[in-house]
Amino acid sequence: MNTLIKICGIRRPEDVEILNQHFPNYAGFICSKPFWRYVDFETFQKLIFQLRRDIGRVGVFVNPTIQDIWDYANYLDVIQLHGEEDAECIEQIRENFSYDIQIWKAVRVRTPEDIQKADKLPVDKLVLDSFSAVSHGGTGTLAPWDIIKNNRPEHPFFLAGGISAENVLEAVETVQPFGIDVSSSVETDRQKDIDKIREIIQIIRN
Repeated sequence: MNTLIKICGIRRPEDVEILNQHFPNYAGFICSKPFWRYVDFETFQKLIFQLRRDIGRVGVFVNPTIQDIWDYANYLDVIQLHGEEDAECIEQIRENFSYDIQIWKAVRVRTPEDIQKADKLPVDKLVLDSFSAVSHGGTGTLAPWDIIKNNRPEHPFFLAGGISAENVLEAVETVQPFGIDVSSSVETDRQKDIDKIREIIQIIRN
């Protein structure tokens, strides 16, 4: 199985140019405040129009209202929920937006129970990430691979959390995820780095 690749935290035209050139499967846009990678709707629109259409568009939201998602949804292939959203919240989102839009749920994994609980949610895919008490993601901290490997969800899942060119092959071989989700590890001085993105994509695909 080919491991899919998501590059998250896209926020500048230069980032889009890198993705258009190196062609990951998905581009992630942080659509909730107050995170520093957040893109407002006007900026998001400009970036989306520059992004090649065969790269999937993922909007990342943290504990959103329906109104928070509304403007972005027309341009998205995926709504990724990265907060404490429960089944009722997810069903509400399903009812308000096209069934053509997938819903993914990010999970900050500490225990097997975290995975088991998320696996019961009415979503299309999971994103299994590292736990942080102070952040909803993008920390660069490794997720607990052993817990994930030994408690695989039934849902297809992306593995996130501290994955870089140095450890991505080990991550894929150990955990065997559906996809890999990276952000901070392909940045230098808080900017997406073309060399790091090229390298990790080449490693995964070769």
